[in-house]
Amino acid sequence: MEALEKGSVYTAVIDGYSSEGLGIARVNGAVVFVPHAVRGEEIDLRITKVMKTSCAGEIVKIHDPSPERMEPECPYAGKCGGCAYRHLTYPEELWAKRQRVQDALTRIGGLDLTVEEILGAKNPEHYRNKSQYPVGADGSIGFFQARTHKVVPIRRCLIQTEAADRTAQAVGEWMRRYKISAYDETTGKGLVRHVCVRVNRKGESLCCVVVNGNKVPREPELAAYVTAAVPHTVGVLLNSNTRRGNVILGDKYRTLFGRNYLMDTLCGLEFKLSMPSFYQVNRDQAEMLYGKALEFAGLTGNETVLDLYCGIGTITLCLAKAAKRVIGAEIVPPAIRDAKENALRNHIENAEFFCGDAADIAAKLESDGLRPDVVTVDPPRKGLAPEVIASVAAMGPEKVVYVSCDPATLGRDVKIFREFGYEAKRAAAVDMFPGTAHVETVVLLSKGEIDSKKVRVEFSLEDMDMSKFQDGATYPQIKEYVLEHTGLKVSSLYISQVKRKCGLEVGQNYNLSKKENPKVPQCPPEKEAAIREALNHFGML
Repeated sequence: MEALEKGSVYTAVIDGYSSEGLGIARVNGAVVFVPHAVRGEEIDLRITKVMKTSCAGEIVKIHDPSPERMEPECPYAGKCGGCAYRHLTYPEELWAKRQRVQDALTRIGGLDLTVEEILGAKNPEHYRNKSQYPVGADGSIGFFQARTHKVVPIRRCLIQTEAADRTAQAVGEWMRRYKISAYDETTGKGLVRHVCVRVNRKGESLCCVVVNGNKVPREPELAAYVTAAVPHTVGVLLNSNTRRGNVILGDKYRTLFGRNYLMDTLCGLEFKLSMPSFYQVNRDQAEMLYGKALEFAGLTGNETVLDLYCGIGTITLCLAKAAKRVIGAEIVPPAIRDAKENALRNHIENAEFFCGDAADIAAKLESDGLRPDVVTVDPPRKGLAPEVIASVAAMGPEKVVYVSCDPATLGRDVKIFREFGYEAKRAAAVDMFPGTAHVETVVLLSKGEIDSKKVRVEFSLEDMDMSKFQDGATYPQIKEYVLEHTGLKVSSLYISQVKRKCGLEVGQNYNLSKKENPKVPQCPPEKEAAIREALNHFGML
């Protein structure tokens, strides 16, 4: 097999898409990832990077343009890192996302199960009800360029609401008018870090400005600029985040104008949203997602349902309308407070909520003898911790409905569930984030017998390979991700150094020399940035 050379041009056909939305070609047996390519196209491509297991390329010429190719309507396409599929028709985007889920369930999960459908959006534009705009050190407000922390200034985004964009621009005008400094993440100096906006179904908005401190100059003027630009603003908040790193929100809030929450309706229910509370960013598609979860749950009105990672109680309260009893669990205290208020507000009396880590609560309920008929889970991108899976299985529910925002960790987790006797029976995808490479999935797992003799099998976590769950991703997974996306090779030492900088746990004395006064090489900046990007991808930051 002839090795590919950087700078050389080859002819190939694009036969699919990567999880990041890149076109995939195969040249001389090597996989080449090509941005802005479309399945079925024959192209000339130039190799831009040669990596250990793959290559990166760029389009030189398209011999046979696909009918699924379209000219991006967004002027920032290819500059901003938010959207991956602006060059595709929407039907082709849906094909790519459904295939991504299918590949994850088949290749990672080892399932012989067909993804039944992907539910597309009726309106794939201006759907986000929550927007988070980073502020660059030069005061630019927009979104990060792909795989960097360079802010691309943006005035109007095709997936954000007009109210959110106008709010961000108003904050920028206030900064320029009163010479308010922007935060510089390289030095830790400066004030304004992010602008966050929530918008409800009625068009009302809630603005939160994240700052490196406890106050900013000209606070009344900030509220005046925002409310003048967006008259339906119900509140302007100041959030204090003085920590270094990628976490957007700090723990302290102060209200500069109006109130510190927003009301919204979803699935016929009314919800109170505080700024840190989890809420699906696409309201219309969330209703499709929850409808599919309810369909898979198959409730008759006699069941007890446990909902882990319940947030402000959206899925929990939807389930309550069809179940006898529902229990929601969530680790974020403000979200649980909102969930309890939302139950009262909607006159739902068969729902209760607990605040704590999902693994701890699942174990506590299991030790208390809770035997739910159905368990629903909607975890973050890193998926379920092994102790959560073990506790859920120990309760013995007939069904587990898994709502996932990451097909890879979903595939990993359904494979582990099978070891406990739970088989995946149905799967459907939902396009919650049109234009981007993200996709949601709902999988129904049903309890079965582990063998034909119906012998109870005791399962010990000590028997499991725990490395696959270590802080969301293993060191080999991080290395592979960095190599695939940047062409850089990183060592376990460098990964552990960056994890420590980010406040993540590292095994005791991991990669530390036993010599006295050892000379330890330090991770170069470009490799640190690549590792941070991988940690962010795996939901560890």
